[in-house]
Amino acid sequence: MKSFKDKVVIVTGASSGIGEAVAREFALNGSKVILAARSEEKLSRITSEINRFNKNAFYIITDVSREEDCRNLIEATVNKFGTIDILVNNAGISMRASFLDVDLKVLHRLMDVNFWGTVYCTKYALPYLIAQKGSLVGVSSVAGFHGLPWRTGYSASKFAIHGFLETIRIEHLKKGLHVMVIAPGFTTTNIRRRALLANGEEQGDSPRDEHKLMPPEYVAKWVIKGIKRKKRNKLLTWEGRLTALFQRIVPDLVDWAYYYEMSREPKFPVK
Repeated sequence: MKSFKDKVVIVTGASSGIGEAVAREFALNGSKVILAARSEEKLSRITSEINRFNKNAFYIITDVSREEDCRNLIEATVNKFGTIDILVNNAGISMRASFLDVDLKVLHRLMDVNFWGTVYCTKYALPYLIAQKGSLVGVSSVAGFHGLPWRTGYSASKFAIHGFLETIRIEHLKKGLHVMVIAPGFTTTNIRRRALLANGEEQGDSPRDEHKLMPPEYVAKWVIKGIKRKKRNKLLTWEGRLTALFQRIVPDLVDWAYYYEMSREPKFPVK
């Protein structure tokens, strides 16, 4: 896929952060972009801004944890443009709590949005992606390659997404479908502020200096590059690449490294 001009692209979680940046990047490359998220106010504003230079941006209010919303997203896109070339499963939420303390409804919520949202959208988009020999993308994290402490639900959802997308890739090896998992590092988004605590409430304040984190525009450019180069897995940080390597060689060392790294956060959630 050398050119993205007139390609039909769906981006979930497109109302902010990585999803918004990815939608804008595809629009700059001439794609027909469908932005999906829950906030109509944010989607309307972003779509209006994109339409100043690309008149083929539309939004569809979507809660990816609801199967009927995902089905509607796909059907509305096909009704509008006739097909789908690229699906970027980006919508996701995080958490910050010890498993010992967490209410299990938090883990259910993480799986509903992160994992089931990916499953639902992929289920209904897949026939069109296969027909177009298109790209299926999952925006993940190093937490999907090695468990991240105090993010049990987040890591579990990302591991599940990896297994799901790898299986989809294998099942369609002969059909030209491209499947990519991209794992950014800590990125400047709202995901930490909206991360769920043990009782299910949103965290509110980020435990990290957001100004020092990876910009979402950087991630968006790598989504484009990864699709062009038909990448399988793309980890955007050296820490992530070393994790993927060392977990096979010295997994205990990786466990301790993540323990100490995450324990440096303010209001460390372990007594």
